[in-house]
Amino acid sequence: MTGMPPGLSRRGFLAAVGTGLVSTTGAWAAAPDPLALVDPELRAAAEASARNAARPNPPANRQPPPNPVPLPPPAPQPVIRTVPGPPGAPDVRVMIIDGSQLHRGKPVYLFMHGGGFIGGRFDQNLQRLQVRARDSGCMLVSVEYRLAPATRFPGALEDNYAVLRWLHREADALGIDRARIAVGGDSAGGGHAAMLAIAARDRGEFPIAFQLLVYPMLDDRTGSGTPVPPHIGTYVWTVDANRNGWSALLGQPPGLPTVPPGSVPGRVEDLAGLPPAFIAVGGLDLFVEEDIAYARRLNAAGVPVELLVVPGAYHAFMNIVPGARVSRQFNAAIIAALRRGLGVTTP
Repeated sequence: MTGMPPGLSRRGFLAAVGTGLVSTTGAWAAAPDPLALVDPELRAAAEASARNAARPNPPANRQPPPNPVPLPPPAPQPVIRTVPGPPGAPDVRVMIIDGSQLHRGKPVYLFMHGGGFIGGRFDQNLQRLQVRARDSGCMLVSVEYRLAPATRFPGALEDNYAVLRWLHREADALGIDRARIAVGGDSAGGGHAAMLAIAARDRGEFPIAFQLLVYPMLDDRTGSGTPVPPHIGTYVWTVDANRNGWSALLGQPPGLPTVPPGSVPGRVEDLAGLPPAFIAVGGLDLFVEEDIAYARRLNAAGVPVELLVVPGAYHAFMNIVPGARVSRQFNAAIIAALRRGLGVTTP
């Protein structure tokens, strides 16, 4: 495998990274060409990303289309609802995709979209969300939380918490099982999900059963006080982008000695009592070291955690090259983890 440490298989490397026996920085830090470390099926998209980044005026990130086209039935169809927002704040829109075959006792996947805290929508990657709801056998609820910098922390957290509150209070009407609610998200959405799990633990009102964190954005110090090896964070999501996202959310430069309590999961001192977690990230993703560190700290705090690190994969690779073998395996692992975490046994 390209970029693998000598004598170690892909599966062996994955297991070793998960246990801390192999550093994701040591073996690759001296590599002269980061592209050589990228999985072959992901290289063309990585090269395109690098070309765009090198242009004098790179194009702005495109927002999802105004009306994302869903997969037709029998795929579960999206339904938009509005739920009561936080006290003194607007109501919150949610998109519900019911992939459960149950009439009562449905497991729920409360999902937060990505976008670096400053962009994205609750209906982005709609078809992928339909597939995730269908294959996991869950009711997926995607939150249209308020974005930074117009809304600083804790605005988005309170939006997400309001939806968690609504799910618990309306569980009977929705036909869901209060004891089987997972929170999760991709990228910044994974960061929001981790913040929500911490807030729910601290407030002690509405329990969460599981965390599904996909290349989550967990620590503002990455690239702002904590150095990043040159081959990590080269493609798609870079140190500069990371600084911008965290600055917008926190209202201060990232990496300062103090941050608002609960705003940066990687800085929360006590992780005991959090729900079991599954964390998945690419080995070349800017977030890989902070995600590994968070998994280690969860494990040390007695929180069951499973960590998946995919060699040769950069940020958001499964969305950028969904047909690649590593993307399909990554997505299958996410679905399997969600089903295990919520005890879904239906086909």
